[in-house]
Formats: sequence, C-alpha cells, structure tokens
Amino acid sequence: MTAITAPVATHPNSPRWQQAWQNMRRSTSGMIGLAVLLLHLVAAAIGQWLAPHDWTLQNGYIMFQTPSTEYWFGTDNLGRDLFSRTLIGGKEAITITLLGTLLAMVWGSLAGITLGFIGGKTDEWLMRFVDALLAIPWLLFLLLIIALVGQSGLTLVLTLGFFYGIAVIRVVRGATLEYVPKDFVLAAKTRGESKFTIVTKELLPNVLDALLVEAAMRWAWMLLAFSSLSFLGFGVVPPTPDWGLMIADNRGMISIAPWAVLFPALALSSLIISINLTADAFAKAIGLDRAKAPV
Repeated sequence: MTAITAPVATHPNSPRWQQAWQNMRRSTSGMIGLAVLLLHLVAAAIGQWLAPHDWTLQNGYIMFQTPSTEYWFGTDNLGRDLFSRTLIGGKEAITITLLGTLLAMVWGSLAGITLGFIGGKTDEWLMRFVDALLAIPWLLFLLLIIALVGQSGLTLVLTLGFFYGIAVIRVVRGATLEYVPKDFVLAAKTRGESKFTIVTKELLPNVLDALLVEAAMRWAWMLLAFSSLSFLGFGVVPPTPDWGLMIADNRGMISIAPWAVLFPALALSSLIISINLTADAFAKAIGLDRAKAPV
C-alpha cells in the first residue's frame, strides 16, 4: 500500500513563489501599486528626516498659504508646512494598522482553521456567534472602548485587531473546509497527530495564499477605519500629523484652501488603492479570485 503523505509546505524561495512573482511582474497595475506602496512605506520609515520643514512649527502669518516653491503643498490652518506633515502623516496609520492587521490575521486565522477542522455542532454554534459579532456596528463599539480606556496606540491596535479578526474567521474557515476532507489530513488523523499539529502543519500551509491576500484586504479596510477614527478625533493625538486628522482640521476652509484637504486625502487614497492593486495582482498571480472570496 502506498503511504499517503501531506503536501510539503511551500518555501518562499521555491519555484512556485518565483513563478508567482514572475506572473505578478506582468501586471502593470500590480507593479504600479507595489511601487506606490513601497514609497509610502519608505516615507513612513524615514519621512521625518526627509521633511523640508519642522512639521510642528506654527506660523500665524502664513496660514493657508498656497503651494509654492518653499511650501510645496502650501500651509494649513496653523501655518504648518503641509508637505512635511503629509510626508510623515501616514507613519502612525501604517504602524498601527499593520500591527492591527497582524493581530487580526493571527487570531482570526487560527480560529477559522480550527473551526473548519473541528466541524460538527461546535463549528455550527460558534459560527452563529461569529455572525452575531459581525452584525455589531463596530465603529460605535470602537468609539465606546476608546472613550472608556483612553486614546492610545495600543488600544487602537487591540480593538482594530479584534474587530477585523472576526471577519477573518469566516474567510479562513471557508478556505479550510476545502482541505479538511483531503487524504493528507485524514492520514494525519490516522497517525494520531494532535489537532494543533494538524492545524499548524497540515492546514495552515495550504491556506497561506488565501491568508496573504486576505491580509492585504483587511489592511486596506483597517487604514480607512483608522483614518475615520482620526477624522472623528479618536485616532492620533495632536499635534502628531495624520491624514484623517489633517482633513478634519482643515475641512472648514475647503472652499478657500482646498489644497489643505486635497493632499492628505490623495495620500490616504493612493495608499489604499496601491494596496488593493498589489493584492489583486498577487491574487491573480497565484490563481485566486478575490471577487469570489467570502466576506
């Protein structure tokens, strides 16, 4: 009798991933998105040293100054350089949402794979609980939690990671159900391997592709959520520059100084669009259809 063995987890440097990269390189929109995304990451990492002006310096004599050779994006309602603030305005958003996305993917993926593997009544009842959590207006709960425990980066990471991890459970569970009946999973059960081993070594490597695409989607949505919180005054604490907060501070004068709102809005939208373009290209490169992914 031929022994049934589990498929070997694909190493990031294996020919399969190299082929995926070659496929992705053929996508013009994907490479543009990746380039813009990398620019945002570089700006978040070293933007404070590239900024031509002090982003905290206020000057009442040059409030809402139009874009010029000295102030490329003009100035805001307090006479601060908009280019410098826009350049580093994504640092907090990117840092907090990346950590939040990592948290959401870790706990949501493990929970989704475990539920898909266990199945039965346990899976059915717990998924009904997940459905109930998904029906909660999360933004109101986020505002309530932040109001109760205080406004901090840790609070935002934990709350965003929790609420967005709930949606990950459903997506990953759906992907896991495809592999649970496979021979290599049945063979692992026959060998007496523990549930933890089967989840982490047999199922997780096989849903990794879907997890990477899902992580990109969640990150984009989390960025938008974080900016919404900042716009409402529950995100970054002033005077730290943040795109959502910059839009909120200058929206009252949009009719006479549209640049003060336009540039941070363009920065935020370009980051979100670049993530989606990169995720779309990667999904196509590995043969996934994001349009058919459960949400």
